[in-house]
Amino acid sequence: MDVLLLLLVIGLVVAGFIAVRGRQQRQEQEVRAAEQLAAVKRVADEDVTRLGEELQRLDTSVSGHELDDATQQDYQRALDSYEQAKQALAAVRDPDEIRGVTTALEDGRYAIVCVKARLAGDPLPQRRPPCFFNPAHGPSATDISWAPHGGQPRDVPVCAADAERVEAGAEPAVRTVVNGSHRVPYWQAGPAYSPWAQGYFGAYAGMVPAFLLGSMMGAGFGWGGEGFDEGGGDGGFDEGGGDGGDGGGEDFGGGFGGDFGGDFGGDFGGF
Repeated sequence: MDVLLLLLVIGLVVAGFIAVRGRQQRQEQEVRAAEQLAAVKRVADEDVTRLGEELQRLDTSVSGHELDDATQQDYQRALDSYEQAKQALAAVRDPDEIRGVTTALEDGRYAIVCVKARLAGDPLPQRRPPCFFNPAHGPSATDISWAPHGGQPRDVPVCAADAERVEAGAEPAVRTVVNGSHRVPYWQAGPAYSPWAQGYFGAYAGMVPAFLLGSMMGAGFGWGGEGFDEGGGDGGFDEGGGDGGDGGGEDFGGGFGGDFGGDFGGDFGGF
C-alpha cells in the first residue's frame, strides 16, 4: 500500500507539473503571437502612412490641373485604396489579415503612377510587381540580376532607383523590420510577415522570383536556411539596407525559407 500510495503521489505530481508547464507554454505562445502581430501591424501602419504622404504630394501635383475622366478615376482609385488599407489595418486581429492591407497599398501605388503618367502625357506603365527590395518603393521598373554576398544571382523586380544603385555597385535600399533585437530584411523576419508579402506580390505569379513566391506561400517564410556570409557559411550575411529605404548595414541571418539556405539558387520547383 505504501508503494501504491507513493506511486499515486508521484503520478499526481507529474500530472500537475505537465499541466502547469502546458499552461505556461500556451501563455508563452500567446505572448509571442501578440508580439508578432503588433510588430507586423507596425510595419503595415508605416506603409499606410507612407502612401498617405505620397497622396499628399500627388494632390499638390494635380492641383490646378483639370483632370479628364480617366485621370480622375485613377486618382479616386488611389484615394479609395488608401482608405481601404486604413480600414483593413484597423480591423486586423490576425497576421493573415495583413494581406488585405498590403493588397490595397499595392493597388493604390499603381494608381498613383497611372495618374502621374496621364498628367505627363506618357503611356500608362505596365502593371508590374512592387520593388523586391522595398515594396513601398512602388511598382518595379525592370528586372535585374542580384544576389546577396556568397549567393547565386537571381532576377528580381526592382524600382529604377534601386536598379541604378545596384548597377553602380552600391547596396539596394532594402526594407528592414524589427526581429527580436535586430533589424533584418522583411523576407527574413519570420512567418508572421508572409501575409504582408503576399499582399504585395501574390497577384504576380509568373513575374515574381520563384524563391520569393515559394517561400512566401510556404509556412517557413523567413526562418529556414543557413543564411549567407562571404564564404557561404552559416553566419548570416551583412547586406546594406535600412528602415523603409534608408541606408545602413544590417546583420542578415537566416534565409528566404526552407529552400533558401546555402545559396541564392537551388531548385525552387514549379515556377
